[in-house]
Amino acid sequence: MKLILGMGLTGLSVARFFKNQQVNYQIADSRQSPPLLDTFIAEGLAEDCQLGSWRESLLEGVEEIIVSPGIAMSEEIVIWAKAKDISLIGDIELFSRYADAPIIGISGSNGKSTVTQLVGEMGIAAGKNAAICGNIGTPVMDALNDDVDLYIVELSSYQLDYTNSLDLLAGLVLNITPDHLDRYLSFEAYIASKISLYQYCQNKVINLDESVTSGIVWDCCFGLEAHNQKCEFRVETDQGITTFFNRSDTLFSSESLKIVGKHNMSNILAALTLGYLAGLSNKAMVQAAIDFKGLPHRLEWVVNIDGVDFFNDSKSTNANSTITAINALSEHYSSLVLIAGGIAKKEDYSVMFELIGDKAEAVVLIGEAAESFASSITNCVVEIAQSMEQALSIAKCYTANGAILLSPACASFDMYEDFNARGEDFKRLLA
Repeated sequence: MKLILGMGLTGLSVARFFKNQQVNYQIADSRQSPPLLDTFIAEGLAEDCQLGSWRESLLEGVEEIIVSPGIAMSEEIVIWAKAKDISLIGDIELFSRYADAPIIGISGSNGKSTVTQLVGEMGIAAGKNAAICGNIGTPVMDALNDDVDLYIVELSSYQLDYTNSLDLLAGLVLNITPDHLDRYLSFEAYIASKISLYQYCQNKVINLDESVTSGIVWDCCFGLEAHNQKCEFRVETDQGITTFFNRSDTLFSSESLKIVGKHNMSNILAALTLGYLAGLSNKAMVQAAIDFKGLPHRLEWVVNIDGVDFFNDSKSTNANSTITAINALSEHYSSLVLIAGGIAKKEDYSVMFELIGDKAEAVVLIGEAAESFASSITNCVVEIAQSMEQALSIAKCYTANGAILLSPACASFDMYEDFNARGEDFKRLLA
C-alpha cells in the first residue's frame, strides 16, 4: 500500500497518477479541512482518506510514503516512518521513475523560477515539446507525458529533502542565501539540501559567482562577474550595456531585452548554458531570451502612471531578493520608493536596511514586520500603512517620476493567502 501525505497540489497530482495507474493508495492530511478537499472528492480520489492529527496507525501495511514538500522531516509522522524503516520519497523521485525524456533540474534561493521558465521557452522556440514543471507551479506528476521531449524542473530544497534517486541530464544550483531557516536547523543544513541536487546530475553546472558552490567539480559553468575559459557563454559590459557571447561569437545585447537587472543577466547566462547542454540551437535560445518578459510577481513591470513606473516583485520573500530588486531598479531610476513588509523570516536584514537608506527616497511598510523594520531603517522617509491601498497612496506622494517597487522581503500570510494574491492585489489597485 502507498500512503500519500498532504492534500495540496502535490498530493492531488500523485493521487491522480495512482488512480490512473490503478495503484492502491491511501491519503492523509493533518488538517481537518484541506483547501483542495472538494477537488479530491469530486475526482474520486479521497475514498481512503484520513484527516486530522497524525496517527501512527496510518503506517500499518504501508510500504512506501509519498511526502508532500510542505511536510517537514521533523513532523511526527515522518519520524515514525523512519523508525519503521518505511521508504519515504517525494513526487520528484516518483516522477523520475516514469519520465522517459531528459530532465533539467534547477534550484537556488533566488531566480530559479525565472531560469526554469526561460529554459522552457527556449526549448519551445527550438521546436521541442518542453514541459515546465515542479516548484514553479505545475506538479511534475501532472506534467508527466509520453509526448514530452524535455522536462525543465524547478526543485525546491523541500523537494530535494525527500529525493533519494533522480536522473538529471543537467542540474544547476543558481545561488544560496539564507532562507527557510524556520524549517532548517542551520544555514549549513539548508546549503546541504540545495547541494544534494548535484549528486543526481550527468552534467553539473555551477555559477562561478556563487562561492558556496565553488568546491563542486563541475562539467559546465557560467559567471556574470567571474569567468573561466571553459565557459560556453560569457558577457562583457561597457557603459551599462551587457553583450552576450557564445565563445567569440556575439549573440545579443541587453538593449534588446525586456527584462532588466544584473541578476537577470546572470539568469540568462544560466539558461543559455542549460539550453546548450540540452542541444538547443543558439538561434532559438537568443530569440526566446529577447522575447522573454519575465514572470509575474518577479520584478514585473505593471504600469506607468503620470511618469511613474510601478513594479510588482511580490515573489521577493527574503532580504536578498529585495536587495537584488532595489539594485536592479536603482541602475535605471534616480527616484525609487519601496513598499515592503509582511512576516519577517529568521534572517539578517541589516544589509537590506542599509541599502534602503542609501537607494530609496522613501519606504512604506506593511504587515506584521512594519514596526520592527521601521525602527531599523534610517536615512530615508519611513511610513507605515495598514493596507496595500494605503501603502500605494502614501508611496505616490514621494515620487513625481521614477519607480515605485513592491518588494516585501517577507512572507505574505499575515495579509494574503500567498505572494500571488499579494501581487495581484497590488496590480488590481493600479488598474
